[in-house]
Amino acid sequence: MFTGLVETMGTVEDREEFHEGMKFRVSAADFAAKLSEGESVAIDGVCHTVFDVEAAQGRFAFESIRTTLSRTTLGEFRPGRLVNLERAIRAGEPMGGHIVQGHVDGTGELIEIESAEETVFLRIMLPDEVRRLTVLYGSIAIDGISLTVNRLLDAVAEVAIIPYTFQHTNVARLRPGSRVNIEADMIGKYVDRLLEPYRSIAVSTTGVGRRSNPN
Repeated sequence: MFTGLVETMGTVEDREEFHEGMKFRVSAADFAAKLSEGESVAIDGVCHTVFDVEAAQGRFAFESIRTTLSRTTLGEFRPGRLVNLERAIRAGEPMGGHIVQGHVDGTGELIEIESAEETVFLRIMLPDEVRRLTVLYGSIAIDGISLTVNRLLDAVAEVAIIPYTFQHTNVARLRPGSRVNIEADMIGKYVDRLLEPYRSIAVSTTGVGRRSNPN
């Protein structure tokens, strides 16, 4: 489990394709020194298990299967790309941000960027699977960053990026048209699932979908 509070940024060094997916190597000197083999790390909001940790060289590797590559932005990773990094939260540590699993629900498209003094506003077109789970002033994770929905207009969500977040994450790389990994609020997903049986009951009691009596 993660909090959406990005610890640092890393740089993709290389990528190597294999039959089941893609292997990436990321450099992040101070961050790599804290890692252990088999540890979970959120990379642009996507949970992966790290291996080949080379603390002295300040780098580590992870593998992403084809399903993950197709459902996230990881397939776009190329050498030189900056990525957000966060280790899984430890018991007893302060719980900032919000509960983030690192299980991306879909990708969104950045459609507009607006600056107002020191704050940057991002407007993102949400995929359907995230739109219905997103509420005004609720939590959302974008590329692994815990953010609050500042405005919500149908399928477009606006979030505000304060100077600290802008300086300590890879938000600066984003341009209109950029794809981002999005994870909806976990509580919303569970509530949606719990209400699912009652939707079908509501449909049947209102007669929607019933055949009319031919007599």
